[in-house]
Amino acid sequence: MTNVHENITEILLLIFLIITFLQSGFDKVAEWKGNLSWLTGHFSETPLKNVVPLLLGIILVIEVLAGALCGVGVIQFILDGESTMAIYGTILSCITLLFLLFGQRVAKDYEGAKTIVIYFMPAVFLLYILASN
Repeated sequence: MTNVHENITEILLLIFLIITFLQSGFDKVAEWKGNLSWLTGHFSETPLKNVVPLLLGIILVIEVLAGALCGVGVIQFILDGESTMAIYGTILSCITLLFLLFGQRVAKDYEGAKTIVIYFMPAVFLLYILASN
């Protein structure tokens, strides 16, 4: 229980990332056709228009991987207070969010881009905390 108390901020932020990315990944799997249809329209006037299915697949994989690594990071924090997997999961979360931000900017969806920043801020804050230890 000491590891939980000593790392509660990190654990809570990791849980935030787990919820964010695993839910998003599972939504992409469950609603693949709907997501693909919406994104195809969203990027129809951009240089990314011909690679939307590939990019959606890549985002799906890295979201699930980021969420899973953050989950392992929580377990690692609880069991032995180590942060290795948490750092990897957080870095991948930040990279994923940067990819999503890039897509929103290319699509000229500035409101969507602002929303990504809301998720990016706690992820970068977590990375700062993890890297400081």
